[in-house]
Amino acid sequence: MTSAALALVPNLKTALDVYAAPGDALEAIMLQGAAPPFEDLVGWEFDGWNVGLVAGGFGLNRKFRKGFYEGPARAEGPSPFVQGYNIPMHQDGADKPHRAKPSDEHPKRFGFYRVYAAKENPRFHKYESALLLDYGLGGNGFSAPALLRDYLAQVHPGSSDLLLGKAYVALGPISFVGGFFVLQRARKHEFKG
Repeated sequence: MTSAALALVPNLKTALDVYAAPGDALEAIMLQGAAPPFEDLVGWEFDGWNVGLVAGGFGLNRKFRKGFYEGPARAEGPSPFVQGYNIPMHQDGADKPHRAKPSDEHPKRFGFYRVYAAKENPRFHKYESALLLDYGLGGNGFSAPALLRDYLAQVHPGSSDLLLGKAYVALGPISFVGGFFVLQRARKHEFKG
């Protein structure tokens, strides 16, 4: 990690600043960032942007929304925990407002995950200070989302308004990086699972 990469981090004020940051600055955040407390996440939805060509699905799936809630466990796993979901967005440019599919009033929730401390996972604990979003424990069955494992950390210490994630794909004993993503606090919700 270069000192130049670390020097960039305080200047990343918005989600689009983080979205445009170089990879070494994003990796510095993941290595040094703290896990957002559960109470900062539960009851909130965050607008998200996938960073890079692979993570962004070649521009086809750049924007998304993640929500976090407390509710009945969808699968057995590490505790303490909260849960979460994804919502697909209209893909009309990274700088345009997020609009849920089919609508903001009736969003499609899918790709559920269990959220817990990464250090509690025997395999996915590279960023031990981060949270792990474990789609394998989200009750997704045999679907593509079930293969995802996301790390999540605060961009700025003590604030959960702007978060950075790093996605991995788990294929049996093999895993590979899917890319970074950025989350920015967007709106409250009442979903309980």
